[in-house]
Amino acid sequence: MPFVPLDDDLPAHIHIDRPWVTWTVMATCVWVFWAQTFAGQDGGARMIYAYGFIPALFSGKAYLLPELYRVEPALTLLTYQFLHAGMFHLLGNLLYLWVFGDNVEDAMGHWRFLLFYLVCGALAGSAHWVAQPQSGVPLIGASGAISGVLGAYLVLHPKAKVMVPIYFVPVYLPAWLLLVFWFGFQVVSLAAAEADDMGPAWWAHIGGFIAGALLVVPFRYRTVPLFGGGDMPGGITLRDRSRWQKVKRGPRNLDS
Repeated sequence: MPFVPLDDDLPAHIHIDRPWVTWTVMATCVWVFWAQTFAGQDGGARMIYAYGFIPALFSGKAYLLPELYRVEPALTLLTYQFLHAGMFHLLGNLLYLWVFGDNVEDAMGHWRFLLFYLVCGALAGSAHWVAQPQSGVPLIGASGAISGVLGAYLVLHPKAKVMVPIYFVPVYLPAWLLLVFWFGFQVVSLAAAEADDMGPAWWAHIGGFIAGALLVVPFRYRTVPLFGGGDMPGGITLRDRSRWQKVKRGPRNLDS
């Protein structure tokens, strides 16, 4: 991740009381990582090969893989999203989901956001499979699904301000600038990567982002405007902008 976002200036809760799905996904990722850690090195490796998404297995190339227990290959397009390779991998993903997930969930509602998140993750894994169909390396991490959240945020709130520390100085950048740069970073990194690069799955990030930017249109509430434009539904008034920071994680931000 080229930047570390810490907060944004949007009110968190307009259509929902709390971003329960975002919090639940974060908690599930932490719980699964805890299980990986306490399973030990061998047990953690078995979990990754059992529940990670392996393109070669999905392509019917099972002979390329070690003899470990594996679940149904199609199911791993969902399960891989909750596994992580290390603490920094986990924390980086959770930070992005914490900053951007609540506003996207607010624009969709709980159940539609859950479906949106899982579909973006599955499409991100599919993009990785198309790019490397014979790879026997398990794909793990929430990055693909979170990339979909970033794509949706760009379409919904490009005018928002996102706080990013630059040399320890908090700077507010326009969301569109930050997210377009993030997407460009993925494309440049993919172009610079070697064919046998074992690093981040750049195609999963790119595929997830594009999927999220497209799927947000049918998944959002019809009253939610795109690109930060349009008026809010009648009868709803946002509090004064100067108070947004105080209610960012607080109670529902509506005036009666």
